[in-house]
Amino acid sequence: MLRFTDRARDALETFHAAAARWNPDVRLRLARVGVELRPELADAPEPGDETIEVGSLTVFVEPGGDGVVDAGEHNVLTIAPG
Repeated sequence: MLRFTDRARDALETFHAAAARWNPDVRLRLARVGVELRPELADAPEPGDETIEVGSLTVFVEPGGDGVVDAGEHNVLTIAPG
């Protein structure tokens, strides 16, 4: 199960707010790349994705993620065990 720090939640809300200016129905999908979770724009989940709530957002996540998600410099999302 993924857990999100307040900074990670704020970063996702910032990403979503920027994208929603052009498409208010857009969703975010988090794709794992090494220790990073990269936000992508999505209309629907990919096959096998989990749907989770992060704050007020519905986010699609690649299966198999487990740990704590935090946002660092430039809102880069990273995942660490925990």
